Amino acid sequence: MQRVAAVDCGTNSLRLLVADVDTAAGTLVDVERTMRIVRLGQGVDATGAFAPEALQRTLAAVDEAAAACRRHGVAPGAVRFVATSASRDASNREEFTAGVRQRLGVDPEVVTGAEEARLSFTGATRELLGEHPAPFLVVDLGGGSTEFVLGEREPSAALSVDVGSVRLTERHLRSDPPAAREVAAAREDVLAALGAVEREVPLARTRTLVGVAGSITTITAAALDLPEYRSGAVHGARLPLQRVRAACDALLGAPRAQRAAMPFLHPGRVDVIGAGALVWRTVLEHLAEVAGVDEVVTSEHDILDGTAFSAAERLR
Repeated sequence: MQRVAAVDCGTNSLRLLVADVDTAAGTLVDVERTMRIVRLGQGVDATGAFAPEALQRTLAAVDEAAAACRRHGVAPGAVRFVATSASRDASNREEFTAGVRQRLGVDPEVVTGAEEARLSFTGATRELLGEHPAPFLVVDLGGGSTEFVLGEREPSAALSVDVGSVRLTERHLRSDPPAAREVAAAREDVLAALGAVEREVPLARTRTLVGVAGSITTITAAALDLPEYRSGAVHGARLPLQRVRAACDALLGAPRAQRAAMPFLHPGRVDVIGAGALVWRTVLEHLAEVAGVDEVVTSEHDILDGTAFSAAERLR
């Protein structure tokens, strides 16, 4: 067993996983798993740069991650920090990079969409092999981008597209609740992105659809009508598409005050979950049409777990 730390810094959240990994057996045991809503991607779609307050929030979360690594005895060489969509787009990302290096002793890796997809696939499917039919289509719905990756034991095709909960909220969904014209404009963006995906990823081959990341796990909690967010209920849930689509509609159509009162919904997702629900509903409709998919598996194991496995493999 090797003790490693993985940090996933996305458009909306910064997550840490300290874990003991056995690469030979393909097993991972959590030591500590945390999530902070930092909204690093605030305004990046419009300005092309990180906002000062977003950097401040994010680096404060990195300080917490560094303290956790020290507390659990993780050596700097056993830490892998990946940064995704917003960090690919920001012109001032060197300020972010220097701040992470100072606090954690490692450089954040601004991974490509293809690498992000590979890590998400590895994290999401390791425990599904033999339990569900392949090929798997893993959909990682983030704040700035969504990754589609198809494969059996390894990815065979993948694409990252610039539709996500934060990006579409800032671009289109400004009313409370969103107006019909705003929803239509956002949906057009998602459909255009799906057209690009279809040209690169043979979606019709999908046998098992796997949804990962915060928007999808939140929608799953809504579909399950949980009285509070419970990871054990969400992780591994298999739900019919009709039930998930109904949850998406309810979240998209709810006014902000009603969403804020939902007991399973993290406060940092209240303003962007409607856009996440719009993306996920559109994706589900498309996959039902092209692949005959009628259910979806939700996984809480995603790019963070894949990053932890990759950190351990680098130590071998």
